[in-house]
Amino acid sequence: MVYQVSPDQGLSLMQSNTMIGTDLTFRVERANYYYGPVLAVKDVFLEVPERKITAFIGPSGCGKSTVLRCFNRLNDLIPGARVEGKISFRGTNIYDSRVDATELRRRVGMVFQKSNPFPKSIYENIAFGARINGYKGNMDDLVERALRGAALWDEVKDKLKASGLSLSGGQQQRLCIARAIAIEPEVLLMDEPCSALDPISTLQIEDLMQELKTNYTIIIVTHNMQQAARVSDMTAFFNAQQNDKGGKQGYLVEYAPTETIFNHPAQQATKDYVSGRFG
Repeated sequence: MVYQVSPDQGLSLMQSNTMIGTDLTFRVERANYYYGPVLAVKDVFLEVPERKITAFIGPSGCGKSTVLRCFNRLNDLIPGARVEGKISFRGTNIYDSRVDATELRRRVGMVFQKSNPFPKSIYENIAFGARINGYKGNMDDLVERALRGAALWDEVKDKLKASGLSLSGGQQQRLCIARAIAIEPEVLLMDEPCSALDPISTLQIEDLMQELKTNYTIIIVTHNMQQAARVSDMTAFFNAQQNDKGGKQGYLVEYAPTETIFNHPAQQATKDYVSGRFG
């Protein structure tokens, strides 16, 4: 899939046999992230590989979630938030004024820190978003496919009319993942998806991520360094420093294959963080 320019519709996602940047999903070039006049994260450069898991790690306040939410322009919803620099999705700058942010968010799904099922049935949690996005196929098949994709079908197939809120915490999070993949995104952004889960549910989500990366590019924010080491292919370490207003300003310290970050980091700050000396 690539962005193509239509004179009437601007940039939209179109089917194409030619892919721009087939090995990369995102490329971030010297990006700065602002909340109003405050520079929250500065000078980020990184490339997110296709169908791999990329982890963002670092102490609280370093900008991990801020950067994550820029990939589907979710920060656009915050008054005063803006981005300088360039973020390309399959070769096209997603902050180009012609890009449809709603269409982008359909292609780049989001799973939040706290599971947030709709107060609807398990079935309707999956079907609702698909209907909103104009799905015309067999809804029963889509619901089953999404639930199977989230490794949840066998646990809920006999109670699809039950409320999504009746599920356990781990099941609710997998329901939210199923809801995200039901609209057929190409990327899944996950912001601390396991922080509220018990160890068994956490391992289930981690196993699921390994299965999902066969079909999706995944970017995960996590405070759990063991989790990053277990599941990710690439790791970006962010840190923070004091800004001139007494707040925190995040910056990217190092970005490399996960094995390198945890075993042979280039920066002393990375080594100190992954070894538990600070953070």
